Amino acid sequence: MNKQQTPSAADAHAIRDRVRADYSRVAASAAAADSSAGTRDSCCAPGCGGPDARDARQVSRDLGYSAGELDAVPAGSNLGLGCGNPQAIASLRRGEIVLDLGSGAGFDAFLAARQVGPEGRVIGVDMTHAMLERARANAAKVQLGNVSFRLGEIEALPVADNAIDVVISNCVINLSPEKQRVFDEALRVLKPGGRLAVSDVVVTAPLPAEVHDDLANLSACVSGAATIDDLREMLERAGFVEIEIVPVDASRKFIKDWVPGQDVSNFVVSAAITARKPGAGEPNRDPF
Repeated sequence: MNKQQTPSAADAHAIRDRVRADYSRVAASAAAADSSAGTRDSCCAPGCGGPDARDARQVSRDLGYSAGELDAVPAGSNLGLGCGNPQAIASLRRGEIVLDLGSGAGFDAFLAARQVGPEGRVIGVDMTHAMLERARANAAKVQLGNVSFRLGEIEALPVADNAIDVVISNCVINLSPEKQRVFDEALRVLKPGGRLAVSDVVVTAPLPAEVHDDLANLSACVSGAATIDDLREMLERAGFVEIEIVPVDASRKFIKDWVPGQDVSNFVVSAAITARKPGAGEPNRDPF
């Protein structure tokens, strides 16, 4: 499998604009569904932003969230996006500061806030204005004082150095055209010894050209995915240690229908990705 090519600045900008537009459409569809009791468009699913819709609660159960977790978040925060449950691998503790990359309507951020408690803090970062507005409105519904949401791109995080205990993300890094920058930024904002806990998709076999080259499949969390080897190399290059990337075969059940007419579970699968920033005075293992 070939390594991912680094796009030009213009191409990276165009990719982000496309993803932003698609997920803005998802947020608008969710708002319309809330007001009319209708269905909503979805990404990381068939025809991102198109006519297909899913039961967000059932999708989240398939991703590994419990009924208790689904009942604990504000109404309208769970849009059925994602490809796993980063809460299950993050081992969050009370009092920790958590950063959620691509926080959307706030679903994982609100669950993290429950785990870290009032003495902890959760920051969500999203580049989509419509998602950000929705997340802030959801937070206001339940008056959570330990959750905030910031506008920003995950390749240039609006967060200070060495400020975060745990970085989480759910099926977002695959959307980035500059993944190395994402991991570099994650390491920068983590405190020494801080942790990365990410659910994302990985490539297990070369994608057919008609799938890879279709921009619609980028926001569907397929064509932007990297291989396990490439992800490990990027994490090592950033400076992470104790890297584990574990494919979740059960995810094939819901991934297979993400691209109409193609069983993409033959090419991509969800994975649990964890790593750690070296502690103070601890050397990282940089193979380069």
